[in-house]
Amino acid sequence: MAKTIHVIGAIIVRDGRILAAQRGPGRSLAGLWEFPGGKSEPGESPQAALARELREEMLIDAQIGDFVGRSEFTYDFGTVRLDCYYATIGTQEPQLTEHVAIRWLAPAELRSVEWTPADIPILEVLETGHA
Repeated sequence: MAKTIHVIGAIIVRDGRILAAQRGPGRSLAGLWEFPGGKSEPGESPQAALARELREEMLIDAQIGDFVGRSEFTYDFGTVRLDCYYATIGTQEPQLTEHVAIRWLAPAELRSVEWTPADIPILEVLETGHA
């Protein structure tokens, strides 16, 4: 049985645009785009995990907001359960420490990049407003 990896993702919105981050080389799913975030630690709330991951990966302090949606996708390395939350970061600019690029995309531009399979159902929630 494949292991399940619980990942928390951030839907960071600024000026009507949503932050997308491109995975770096040498990582699984390299070159694909995702909502930034990461794995939760045992005993850590999803919101605390997301705030910690954004500090570690992008050197930003985020305020975590409402739950957006959940998706699950089974890859060859295991099943990813992705829970996404809205987040705000004020005027801070994310720094690239693990990703190779970021883009601020208008809702109509979200499909202009190639997303990881686990992120695609979250795009649908954002587009339709339905989980």
